[in-house]
Amino acid sequence: MANTLTEDIEAIGRIDVVPSILQIACRITGLRFAAVARVTDTSWTACAVRDEIAFGLEVGDTLDLKTTICDEIRESRTGVIIDHVAEDAHFRHHHTPRLYGFESYISIPILRSDGNFFGTLCALDPLPSKLSDPGILATFENFAQLISLQLDLQEDLRRTEDALAAASRTSEVRERFIAILGHDLRNPLAAFDAGTRILGRMVSDAKAVATLAQMQRSSQRMAALINDLLDFARGRLGEGLRLNTSLVGTLAGPLEQVIAELQMVHPDHPIDVQIQMREPVACDVERITQLLSNLLGNALAHGAAGELVRVSAHSGGGRFTLGVANVGPPIPEDMLPTLFQPFTRAAEAHASNGLGLGLFIASEIAKAHNGAIDVVSADNETRFTLTMPSA
Repeated sequence: MANTLTEDIEAIGRIDVVPSILQIACRITGLRFAAVARVTDTSWTACAVRDEIAFGLEVGDTLDLKTTICDEIRESRTGVIIDHVAEDAHFRHHHTPRLYGFESYISIPILRSDGNFFGTLCALDPLPSKLSDPGILATFENFAQLISLQLDLQEDLRRTEDALAAASRTSEVRERFIAILGHDLRNPLAAFDAGTRILGRMVSDAKAVATLAQMQRSSQRMAALINDLLDFARGRLGEGLRLNTSLVGTLAGPLEQVIAELQMVHPDHPIDVQIQMREPVACDVERITQLLSNLLGNALAHGAAGELVRVSAHSGGGRFTLGVANVGPPIPEDMLPTLFQPFTRAAEAHASNGLGLGLFIASEIAKAHNGAIDVVSADNETRFTLTMPSA
C-alpha cells in the first residue's frame, strides 16, 4: 500500500544522516539551499530542508509540480546540473529559474530498489556556481542512493514488525482457544469420571471392574493433560500460574507422597531420598509437588534402567532447594538452551508421556515462586535443581 505524503515526510525525518547530507551538499557546491523532495505525478513536497538564503520553503511545504524542474526529472529519471542559468542554452529561457530566481541548480533522482521514483535530492542558489564536476555528481548520486537504501530499510522493518504483530495476535488467539477448550473439557470429563466411579460400586464382574478401572485411569490421565494445557496457556498468555501460597511447616510429607506414588509406577528404579527441612517454606504445596512429579517422572523415564535416582530437598538460610538427579546419557548440549521451552525438539525428547509440557510447567512453577530451575548434564548424570526463597 502506498504511503501518504505525511508518512513519506516522517520517513525522511527518521533518517538521521539527512541533515548532514544537506550540510555537505551545500558545502561542496557552495549552494545555500538544499532539500530532499517527495515528487509524485501531481505534487512536489519538501521532506527535509537546509535554507541559508531565506528561500522560504519549510518541511511539509508544497510547490506546483509543473513549475519545477523535478517534474522533468521524474519523467526522464536523470539528474539535472546547471552551473549558470543565464549561460545555459537549454535553461536560460526555462520558466522555473525565472520563477524562483536561481542561477545554479543540481537535482538527482532518488530511486527506490523496486524502481519506483521517490523524489529528488536538490540544491540551488541565486548565484552561479561550478557544479559540473564529476566529484560533485558522484557525491550527490551516492547521497541519493543512501537515502533510498534507508527508506528501503525502514520499509523492511515495518513489514517485519507488521508480520510479527500478526503472528503475535494469531498466537494469542490460538493460546486463548487452548485455554478455553481445556477449561470447557473439564466438566464432561468430571461427569465421565464420576459415572465410572458409580458404576464401579454397582458391578461385581471381574472383567467389568477391570474395564472401569482402566477407564478411570484414562480419565485421570486426560485430566492431567488438560491441566497441563491450562498451565501452558496461562504461562504463554502472561497471566502466570495461579498460586495458593501458605507457610508450610514441613514439605517432607507431601514430597514423600509424590515419591512413593512414582516409585509404585517404576518399581525397578531405586529412589534415594534426602529431605532436611530446617525452616518453613512459603509456597503452593500442590504446585511444588507438581514440579517434583514432573522432574522425578522425567528422571525415571530417561534414567538408565535399574540405576539409582536421587531426590533431595533442603530448607534453611532463607532458601529452599529441591533436586532430582538420574544416571544416564547426558542431555545433548544443543538441547539445553531450549529444554524448558514447550513444543521444541528438546521438550519433546524429554516428554516421557504427554504433550512435552512437563519441564515448561515446572519452570513456570519455579518462576511463580520467584525461583528458577538449573540443569547440569555431564559425566553420565543429569541433575535438575529448583532454588527459591523459603519465605
